[in-house]
Amino acid sequence: MQLSFTDQEVEAAAVRLGLIEPGAKLPAEQRSRVIAAVLAERQAQRAVAEPARLAQNITIQPGGDITVDGVPLPWLVARDRIEVSVDADAVSTVRLTLLAASVQILKPPPESENRA
Repeated sequence: MQLSFTDQEVEAAAVRLGLIEPGAKLPAEQRSRVIAAVLAERQAQRAVAEPARLAQNITIQPGGDITVDGVPLPWLVARDRIEVSVDADAVSTVRLTLLAASVQILKPPPESENRA
């Protein structure tokens, strides 16, 4: 995923998001928010393109290194209890605590709006 953006890319995204008019300059203090919005959009698009799947193997190593299907977990994990439930005849589970700079919990619309 692209992690650096030119001024033109950021300004085009800001126009698309309705933050500025075409040809206007984006205030510097809004640049990181626009980039975060673009990255969130791309992540959502990938999530739709890549449906959730069952991990085949989770490895937790001394020192805290965690891999999922051979890929290092890209997030920080708290130095907290990791709960592992191993079920030889079914799906096993791993519960751990991820660290986040911020958390957003979205409230679903009222039931009347869910029905079409």
